[in-house]
Order: sequence, then structure tokens, then C-alpha cells
Amino acid sequence: MPVALALAVAYMPAQARRDSVTATCDTHRVKAIEFAIPAATVGAAALFAGDGWLGGLRKDAQCAFAGDGQRKTKVDDYLQYSPMVATYALDLCGIDAAHNFKDRTIILAMAYATMGLAVNGIKLAASERRPDSPARNSFPSGHTATAFMGAELMRREFKGSSPVAAYSGYAVATAVGVLRVCNNRHWVNDVVAGAAIGIASTKLAYWLYPRIFTKHKGEHGPDVVALPSYQDGGCTLTACITF
Repeated sequence: MPVALALAVAYMPAQARRDSVTATCDTHRVKAIEFAIPAATVGAAALFAGDGWLGGLRKDAQCAFAGDGQRKTKVDDYLQYSPMVATYALDLCGIDAAHNFKDRTIILAMAYATMGLAVNGIKLAASERRPDSPARNSFPSGHTATAFMGAELMRREFKGSSPVAAYSGYAVATAVGVLRVCNNRHWVNDVVAGAAIGIASTKLAYWLYPRIFTKHKGEHGPDVVALPSYQDGGCTLTACITF
């Protein structure tokens, strides 16, 4: 899915992309502290990894949430995508989004790509064992990151037209995080880190979008073509920028 979205961005005419956004609106205003807090959260969550004293507290929390340690439902495998889908469904139902379909899709692709690179990069570096298996890809939670990425997308798109709809994505994303722990698929700190990464990824996409694709008056913006690829277990992103 993220590769397909990124490819759609790559082959979209650059001039059309630039002209689709004419000014930086409120949704693209992101303060530096909005990146610092998620980064600090991921760092704090990483302290609970391993078998140290903080790791012991994590195990106690896991026993409280997961109970017998058996997977109880698979609904979280699908629920993680619902905030992203809702971003389009709400618009179709007449609740105005801040951006049109094309702009929203480009922002989503940027956020998804950022989130995927961050989550998988940290998973490889941390090599943390899952609570229910010997697989070492637990920290951070990709499901939770995906859900919170979509939730932040919903918030920014609909906070001006429907605050209830805008923040409903966070309720769903929180449910995904809780289910990941209750199903014994992730530790609590995995979920906390995943949520922070998901939110930060969307914020970064909104901050970058007008700086890459907006054509300023009297200027000719850069033509950008990006092409992701997957080979030998690794992801790469090749970009060509023509000024």
C-alpha cells in the first residue's frame, strides 16, 4: 500500500502538484516542539526495553493487560487502517476536508512512507523480542504507528469542519494500541513509541508538503520525482529534483 501511494505521487505531473496548493494554511503550521515531544517519548519508551529493572515493570504491566497471554482477537489487524479510510469516507459523506483528494493522498503517502521507514529502521536497530514469540521485531508497534498516523491525518483534515469527527480517529487508534497489548503482540512501551512515531510522521508530512509542492508567486518551484524500491530485504527511495 505505501509503495503504491508513493508511486502515484511519483508519476503525478509536478506542475499540477504544485498548483494544487497555493498557500500554507493552518494545517501545515507545525512547531518544533511538536517533533521534540514524540522524539522524547520514543526515547523514554526505549528505556523499558530489555530485561533490566524497567523491563521488569514492563512485564508486570503485560501480565495485567494480557492475562493468559493468548491472542484474543485479530480485529486490530484491520482496525489500524480505519482512520485512513475514514479520512476519505467522511469527505464523501459531506464533511469537508481541508485538502482535496489529490493533496490528501500525497500527504498520506508521505506520512506512510516516513512512518514505515522509522518503524522498520528502529525495529532492526532495537531487535526487541515480542512478548508472545521469539521474533525480534517488537519495538515499536507498527500497527499502533499506522493507526495514530491516520488519526493525526483525520484531526488535521477535519478539525475545522467537524471537531468530533476530527478527534474520533484518536479513540480508534488508542483502541488499536490497547488491543496490541491485550493480545500479547506488543509490550506497553512498544505501543507508546508507535503512537509517537505515527503522530510525528503525519506532522512532518504536513510541514513538508507546501514546502515541496507549492508554487510561489513569481517563482518556478522544483520538479520532484520520487521512486521507491524494495530489494534484498531493504527499502530505498530514489528522488530526482530539477530546479
